Formats: sequence, structure tokens, C-alpha cells
Amino acid sequence: MSPSTLTARTLGASARLKARVAGALYLATTAGGFVNLSIENSMIVRGDAAATTSRILAAEPLFRLGILAELVAGACYIGVTVLLYELLKPVNRTISLLAAFLSLAGCAVGAGSAVLLLAPFLLQGDGSQYMAAFTPQQLQGLAMTAVRLEGQGYNISMMFFGLYCALVGGLVFRSGFMPRLVGVLMMCAGLGWLTNTFAALIDPPFARSLQPYIMAPGGVGEISLMLWLLFVGVNGPQWETRAEAAMA
Repeated sequence: MSPSTLTARTLGASARLKARVAGALYLATTAGGFVNLSIENSMIVRGDAAATTSRILAAEPLFRLGILAELVAGACYIGVTVLLYELLKPVNRTISLLAAFLSLAGCAVGAGSAVLLLAPFLLQGDGSQYMAAFTPQQLQGLAMTAVRLEGQGYNISMMFFGLYCALVGGLVFRSGFMPRLVGVLMMCAGLGWLTNTFAALIDPPFARSLQPYIMAPGGVGEISLMLWLLFVGVNGPQWETRAEAAMA
């Protein structure tokens, strides 16, 4: 047995472990995102800056928890990105690397946008003495604008994640060590996220009407990959064959 074969088999066992860890981190990402969206949606009153700001300030610890959940979700998704790069590198290293860079860009945009959610506390909380030149209504409007800008930043980040999901789906489809159906579902998820981003930038009201139809395929695609990684992992012998070919 050649040294390269032994190395491939060792890496094959490691790949199965990496897949399970990636699935667990994917689950943590999903949970963190759900917590953040639930908290934000419970406090934002569309078109009413005064009510939104009042709710946020009245439930400051909870709102800050939502921000923390979003940051933790982003950190976990970076882990998913790194592990999926390692798992899919034998299929096509260049495309896997490109996908990883796109995902990291999306995570950076998301983390930067999350800072805007602190605006209500800076404008009307402890830092309000520095805002004496503004009326309460103006401060509420600025806080609401910051919160809405965070939503726009989220939409932009989904463009990067849409491209990432599409590329990962293509790699999974070609891999041979994960089901092609999961790859197809991930490509559909990527297309959905991209459609959502472009619609949100071009025609926001139309994007809101599309959202229920976009969230469904996007959620199914990413959840299918998450569950497969978490409970099944990768086909070890098939991954070893790919790894041997890549090393050769």
C-alpha cells in the first residue's frame, strides 16, 4: 500500500469528523440567526420610529442578546466555511477556495452591519447628552434609520452567501461523496438568496412579497446540507478516492 493511499485513508477518517463538526456549527449558525431575527422582528414597528426605539430601549438586554446571537452565528459560519473548504477541496480546489472567500466576505459584511444595531443605545441611551442639538423625534428617526440600514447590510451579505451556496451546491453535486440532491437544493438556495438581494436593491416592496417564496427553497437547501453533514457526514471511501486523485 502506497504512502499516498495511507494518507488518503487517514484524511478520510478526518473528513468524516470534519463533516460532523461542520454540521454542528451549521446548526449553531441557524439557531443564532433564528434568535436574532425573532428578537428584531418582535421590536421593529414598520414606519413608526418612536414605537421601535421605545421597544428597543425598554428591552435593552434582550436586544443586545440578539446582536450577540448574530455575531456568534457569524463566527460559527466562518467555521462551517473553513471545514467545507477542506471537505470540498478534492473536488475542485479553485472553486472551493473562491466559495470560501465569498462566504467570508458575507460574514464580514454581516458583522459590520450588526454595529448599526447599537445606534439606538448611543443616540438615546448613555450617550444622549452628546445629542442635545437634536430633538427626540430626530434621534428616533436616526435610530430607526440605523436599524433599517442594518437590514440593507444583511441583504447585501446575502448576495455573497447566495454565490457561496451556489458554488458549494455545484461542488456537492460533482463530489460523489455526498448526495446530488443536496447539491441541487443548495444551488436552488443560492439562486433564491441572489434573487432576494437583487429584488431588495431594485424594488423593496416587490422583494417583501417574494420573501416567503424565497425563504422556503433557501431554508430547505441549507437545512438539507446541515442535516446531512450532522447525521451522515461524507462517504469515506469516495472521499478517499477523490483525495488520492487530488494528491496525485
